[in-house]
Amino acid sequence: MTDASTLERALGGALDRRIALAHRLASERTDCYRMLHGSQEGAPGTTLDRYGDLALLQTFHRPLSDDAVTAVRRVLEQAHPDLSLVYNDRSEPGSRVRNRLSEIQQVIADKTRIVREHGVQLQIKARHRGNDPWLFLDLRTTRRAIMTEADGKSMLNLFAYTCGAGVAAAVAGACRVLNVDFAASSLAIGRSNAGLNDVAKRTKELRSDVFPALRQLAGVRQPPVDRGRRLPPFPRVERERFDLVLLDPPPRAKSPFGVVDLIRDYQSLLKPALACVADGGAIYCTNNVAEVDESDWHGVLRRCAQKHGRPIRSLDVVRPGEDFPSSDGRSPLKVARIAL
Repeated sequence: MTDASTLERALGGALDRRIALAHRLASERTDCYRMLHGSQEGAPGTTLDRYGDLALLQTFHRPLSDDAVTAVRRVLEQAHPDLSLVYNDRSEPGSRVRNRLSEIQQVIADKTRIVREHGVQLQIKARHRGNDPWLFLDLRTTRRAIMTEADGKSMLNLFAYTCGAGVAAAVAGACRVLNVDFAASSLAIGRSNAGLNDVAKRTKELRSDVFPALRQLAGVRQPPVDRGRRLPPFPRVERERFDLVLLDPPPRAKSPFGVVDLIRDYQSLLKPALACVADGGAIYCTNNVAEVDESDWHGVLRRCAQKHGRPIRSLDVVRPGEDFPSSDGRSPLKVARIAL
């Protein structure tokens, strides 16, 4: 367990290192960033994220003592007195939030806030029915990269969650965005985010398991039966190609339609996703499994594209922002932009 004094020193140093970053992000109309990346800044298993006027403290290995939480609050009161702190302990199996809050803290945690990233308005809530925040901050630089090339283009956003990347693309001028995710609650937030930014007419949310949706978009028939077993119902979609595709799968997931395994079988997702990219288009691929070697993964991407007749014209790396430091240059999140 990280003791109070160690955590206080780690957070103080991290905030000092982010002074210039915070000013730069503010000039870009962004008020969301990681204030403490504990695994690399002296507090393993602990993160502190800023979302507008919310400071979200989270633990993933062991809970913090009351003294340690008080130490974080003390540092914030000095450096950022405008922030409201909420602590979520997610160290139990399943990463579910376990710790109770005081009545006042619960009110703060239940409040839906509007935050900004590159001028895009997005909703955030410290506690909700799911476990993860509604906006993953390590993907900020990827959303920014997509915005730089989205004007006048179509985009397919796979494993869209709350549709942050899709809404950002639409704000940047994308003519059509299709957000695909299985969770109706996440897509509802995405739809609301689109409305906040007046781009709902150019975005569409498709509630579907990604495998049947992706296969159909790629022009591959998804049969209703697999090995004699009837599959769950799924929406029918027409074949379509997009100028931009974001493939942002979870590390591992299983459904009746397929298995997501970013270590052993990225190809099962990449193959149909490549077929959805228009000629001259690009696909952004992510892999957030720490033990996957980046260069090896790039090799998998290149071989898969070559094998399926979509040779890569160029592969560019998108790194997380400097608020996600990595001492060895090997960030858990790996993002590759592939031009076809």
